[in-house]
Amino acid sequence: MSKAQETAVYTHGHHESVLRSHTWRTAANSAAYLLGSLKPHMKILDVGCGPGTITADLAALVPDGHVTGVDQAPEILDQARDTAAGRGLTNVEFAVADVHTLDFPDDTFCVVHAHQVLQHVGDPVGALREMKRVTKPGGFIAVRDSDYAAMTWYPASRGMDDWLDLYRRVARANGGEPDAGRRLKSWALRAGLTDVTATSSTWTFATPDERAWWSGLWADRTLASAYAERATEGGHAGAGQLRAVSEAWREWGRQEDGWFSVLHGEILCRKEA
Repeated sequence: MSKAQETAVYTHGHHESVLRSHTWRTAANSAAYLLGSLKPHMKILDVGCGPGTITADLAALVPDGHVTGVDQAPEILDQARDTAAGRGLTNVEFAVADVHTLDFPDDTFCVVHAHQVLQHVGDPVGALREMKRVTKPGGFIAVRDSDYAAMTWYPASRGMDDWLDLYRRVARANGGEPDAGRRLKSWALRAGLTDVTATSSTWTFATPDERAWWSGLWADRTLASAYAERATEGGHAGAGQLRAVSEAWREWGRQEDGWFSVLHGEILCRKEA
């Protein structure tokens, strides 16, 4: 394993403020670019499944197939299992795995999917090669990642500018690439994938409820999550700066004309038959 792989750290951790966002994710709002390619019989690997909400949706969409959700954090998989069990799904299972070294034979899955994963790994090109390896000929590798530098909001806010600068510095110090969305196609080509369809989509938060939810989770994340610990322990920000950034998020959330958009890059790659 390379030094980059050894030092890459999941920036957010699994604090409640992080899971507040992760459990909101569905196949519809986070994997729409993939859904038209799914067939009922497919065998799917969901890499970096987290609490399993997207995984469960995928399992429901392949009733004659099977979905395996994997994550490198064992503690989150119990929640994923509860998510699937609560929906009465019997065609899904979960296991601990590292995307750099997947413990599956070559040509195993019809679809290998990863949502918001490659921005956090030390070797995204190597991860894509590994995802390709376990995909069947003619199958799909589907990846979606946000692009922090392309996130935009209104009204303008110096405190929000400070948040973006801080987050990107912390994520890169952890061995990741926060502006992954724009790089996905390039990474896929470097991984030897040749049939690559690159698209983009957004999440937008503009209603009072959406602003309150999005600003609240980031305000809390800035003070209480693993990201906050890594920001201070890494010397990127002091407690006072984190409090100021947290309050900037809450202030933005209170703005009647507030608007925030998250840009995602997407790639849907067909493995050569």
